[in-house]
Amino acid sequence: MKIALVTEDGKTISQHFGRVPYYAVITVEDRKIVAGEQRAKSGHHTFVEQDAQLNHSHGQGHGFGQQAHQRHASMAEVIKDCEVLLTRGMGAGAYRSMQRCGIRPVVTDIADIEEAVKAVMDGAIVDHSERLH
Repeated sequence: MKIALVTEDGKTISQHFGRVPYYAVITVEDRKIVAGEQRAKSGHHTFVEQDAQLNHSHGQGHGFGQQAHQRHASMAEVIKDCEVLLTRGMGAGAYRSMQRCGIRPVVTDIADIEEAVKAVMDGAIVDHSERLH
């Protein structure tokens, strides 16, 4: 299983999915971490100018619409081999787009990457989707 996490420092999970420059990707086999890598994440500066137009289009809320989904899908492309995406904050549109891309997004309150991965392995991770914006 591969777990992606949004991070700025490689140690903690970021609260801002759309703005972070990296994913940490952790590979788990037999309930043990066997590999870790950092992957560049589009969206850090790529889409900043589009934000005002896409974030609250047509009264649907944050990050909805076809253009927003295409943007989120491009963010998901680099982690398409991952089953789970952990973040401490993201918009509802990005959350739904990750689901559409076959990745299970989880909004966690756990900041430490290793602790969060352990919670996923233990089946104890809690998805705080009520925190979507």
